[in-house]
Amino acid sequence: MDYPEDDIDSWPVLSWASSFLMVFGGAVPYIPQYQEIRRTSSADGFSTWVCLVLLVANILRIFFWFGKFFEYPLLLQSILMIIVMFTLLNLCCSMQTANRVSTKQYFFTDFELAQFWKWTRFRDYLQFCLSLTLCCALLTFLLLDVPVFVEGIGLLALLTEAMLGLPQLLQNLRNRSTRGMSVKMVLLWTLGDTFKTTYFIIKETPAQFWLCGALQICLDLAILLQVHYYNQKPHSKFG
Repeated sequence: MDYPEDDIDSWPVLSWASSFLMVFGGAVPYIPQYQEIRRTSSADGFSTWVCLVLLVANILRIFFWFGKFFEYPLLLQSILMIIVMFTLLNLCCSMQTANRVSTKQYFFTDFELAQFWKWTRFRDYLQFCLSLTLCCALLTFLLLDVPVFVEGIGLLALLTEAMLGLPQLLQNLRNRSTRGMSVKMVLLWTLGDTFKTTYFIIKETPAQFWLCGALQICLDLAILLQVHYYNQKPHSKFG
């Protein structure tokens, strides 16, 4: 008697469910952070560099797909994540504009390295991402048949995404607090990254995927340790 293989693809419902979670699950952690920013009318506790990391990673991942096919849910996840990051970034810009004390404004077209990703208007962030996309499109068109380029862009995309938690980790260190950061977001990061890494291994995706997923889990756990540490400390007036 033949038994079905012990694999997700042998169970259609489970396969569809896992694909659905891969596409939409990555966006869920940012819902509580969005709500936290709206509730406090401040984005000070959230590092907008998280948005930069995810925007760059997912733009690169889309171009990696053109050179080396991988699961469609991962491609759709990248498209959705870009939309989510723009939504969150737009909110952060709105809050920063409303709370701005200084009249000094910074624009993408100033090309000031010291003010990179600290621009005043949301459209400046759009201009940067459009410029990055056009550069990637040109390079991909010219070098699509070069295996080293294709593998390199895939590795760069996944390494960038693996660094997702690092900006928030550093922001917490600077603030000496996790206040303003949604702990639910980080818990959902951890849950999602664990599921995602398992999915990568089962689906036998390129090794870059699951190796970088494991690194993400380590950063998630480090941020949760920060939450525990700062909650144990008495709050100071600088806190």
